[in-house]
Formats: sequence, C-alpha cells, structure tokens
Amino acid sequence: MFQVEKKVLDNELRIIIVPMKNSGAVTVQVLVGAGSKNETKKTNGISHFLEHLFFKGTKNRPNPGDLDKELDKIGASHNAFTGQELTGYWIKSSDKDFDIVLDIMSDIVLNSLFKKEEIEKERNVILQEISMNEDLPIRKVLEDLLKIIYGTCPTGWPVAGTINTVKKIKHADILNYQKNNYSAENMIVIVSGGVERNEIIRKINKVFKNLKKGKIKKVQKTKVYQKSPRVKILNKKTDQSHLAIGIPVFNMYDERRYALNILSAVLGGNTSSKLFMEIRQKLGLAYYVGSLVDLQKDTGLLIIRAGVSHDNLKVVIKKISEILSDFKNKGVSKKELKDAKSFIRGQMALSFETTDQVADFYGELELFYKRIMQPEEILKKIEKVTQNDILKVARDIFKPEKINLAVIGHHKDATRKEKLYREIFNKI
Repeated sequence: MFQVEKKVLDNELRIIIVPMKNSGAVTVQVLVGAGSKNETKKTNGISHFLEHLFFKGTKNRPNPGDLDKELDKIGASHNAFTGQELTGYWIKSSDKDFDIVLDIMSDIVLNSLFKKEEIEKERNVILQEISMNEDLPIRKVLEDLLKIIYGTCPTGWPVAGTINTVKKIKHADILNYQKNNYSAENMIVIVSGGVERNEIIRKINKVFKNLKKGKIKKVQKTKVYQKSPRVKILNKKTDQSHLAIGIPVFNMYDERRYALNILSAVLGGNTSSKLFMEIRQKLGLAYYVGSLVDLQKDTGLLIIRAGVSHDNLKVVIKKISEILSDFKNKGVSKKELKDAKSFIRGQMALSFETTDQVADFYGELELFYKRIMQPEEILKKIEKVTQNDILKVARDIFKPEKINLAVIGHHKDATRKEKLYREIFNKI
C-alpha cells in the first residue's frame, strides 16, 4: 500500500504525491481533463495539436529543442499523450533532478509560446502522423470501428483529427482551447518516486499557484443506437486482414466493470485465453489476437482484435462468434475464474514497479473518480466477483444487436461479405 497524499491548492489545482522510498527515480506528470471529446467537429484534433505544441518553445526556453537538450543533459525521459477524455504530460528522471524537472514541467504548462511559425511546422508533422496511421491498418481499423459504433458523436472522432480539420485549425483556435480547458480545476499534478511529501507540495505550490481558475465545460453525452449487427469492410491492398469487433458496454463507474475485466482476461487477455488458444494455438490462423476493455465516463467498449490472412477471415469471425456464444451460454468455469483473478493480481503488481506507471494509476483515479483507491481495495472488488456475475455480464453484452465489426483488407466482394458476417453474428 502506498502512502498517497492529496493536496488541493487555493486555485483548486489538485496535487497527488506518491512516495516510493526504494526508488531512485521520480516522475512528474500533469493530467488535463480534456481530450478529443471536448472538441467541435470543426476543431477535431486540436487537443492532440496542442499537446505537440507544448514542447515547441516556452518563455524560459524559447527555441524548439531547448527543452529536449536540457532533459537529455540529465538523462530524463519525457513524452505526452492525448485521449478522448484526457491529455497528459510527463517527465521521468533521477530523483536528484526533481527541481529541474518541476521547473521544466511548469514552464511547459504555464509559459508555452505557441508561435505561429512553430504551429505551421507542427501542423505538417501531425499531417504526416495522420497519413502514417492511414498506412497502418492495425491502428486504422480501430478508428473505423469507433465510426461504426458512434457515428457523428465526438466519441467516434479520431483523436488526431483528420487531414481536413487539422489543416483548418487556426492560431486563435489553439489559444482559446487552451484557455477554456487548461484551468486549475481541470488539472492534476502527480509526483511519484523518491520524494519527500511536504517539501514537494511547497515547491509545486510555488510554481503553480498562479495557474488560473476556469469553469469546466460539459461535453456532448455519448449515445449508441443499435438494433442489429453492424459490419464495414474497407477494401484495401494489405498483406493480411485486420479485424476489430466492438461491443458497447457500461461506463467506468458501473460496478460490473470488475466482472467485465475478468471476462476479458478469460476471453482474450493473455496467451492462455480462449481467443489465443483457439485461434492462434490450435488453428494457427493469427499472429495477434486478443481482447481489451475501454471504459469512459459515459460509455464503454469490449474490443476484440486480430490479424489474419484474407482467406481465413470468415473462419476466424465464425470462431469468435462461437466463443462469444459459449460465454453467453456457459459463462466461465471455476478454474478460469480463479486463474483470471490471479492473472489480474500479478499484472497489477508488475504495474507498480515504476514511477511513471504509479503516476498513471493514481492520476487517472483522481481525474475520473475524484478519490484515491489503493490497489488492495480494487483487488478486493475483483475477488468478490462470482461466476454468476460474469454470466450476467456475458448475457447482457453478447447479443447480435450489440456486435460491430470493422475490417481492413483486400476484399473486392465487401458488400457480400458484410451481409454474410452479419448473418453469423445474428446467431450469437
């Protein structure tokens, strides 16, 4: 159990401190409660665009590359990420260099310049990133899946935006977006590693106390309307077909999430899962195959992914459907339940070995749940899950009208196959 401390500054900025006595490293992370779901259709991609620009010059480090040189000098790692509901920035270094890291992180968040010439340079970089994703079907198929499920709702938009929207984002749009979303109430500073709590809080307060307050704007609520299976095949010359099945579930606050995570572990969470054993080990039809759970504030998905030869696509889809039907009818065995719980315990233990993963864990808990939960508390919830709990979830979500399939591969007869796969899913 970590001795976590939470402090709220006068400007409503939240600070999370997680000392790790045996670590010689420290991670400083800033999380912002805004992502692609906070955008308009016109500015789709602006969250990701802004993330890039924070590293392109600040008041105290005005030239692109200044930040990188200073961080390289101390051997630090740094990066940023944008999601649908959050944006994050992190720096990881030796704990002896904490003061330098905090100074750089605060400079990024508070003093970024957003020079027009740098915006244009980075616009080209992002356009290349989007083009790269178009050429990576393993990624592109997930974007297609979200479009199938959520349509024109912001949850279905690509996080990086589109070529068209990114080209049209203006300097003023970026400044307004930052002003409206990067307020003290909507941000969290997390420090994990070899640190002393009281001293750290004083230092963070000193550099972030002038961060302005601001009203957090509500986002459009996600809605899913579906009465039958949805299938979309993109005919493209690829070496293999990439498929993604998305099944809408409940949101991240639903207590059934613990049963769902166990179900996903048994279904496709590891190399002894049903999907892996049946499709890769026994049939030899895929290199990668598995499942994952993606829960958000107002929606959620169980996602199944695989890469298969074009000729074996039908066989694999049929096998996946049979496996889902089996879960719906029989649930999981006692051994599967026990092994899945043990697997989750082990994975959680491994995830707390490094300061950056610890920062992710506690930062996202505070951002989305506004409370600190210890790993032990979550594991107790996992242990309470029964076979019947999992069977109820399986019967609720494994229904034909909740199945969505996106495929990218060389299939000239896409329309005929789409109809065929819908028929297969209707038998679940």
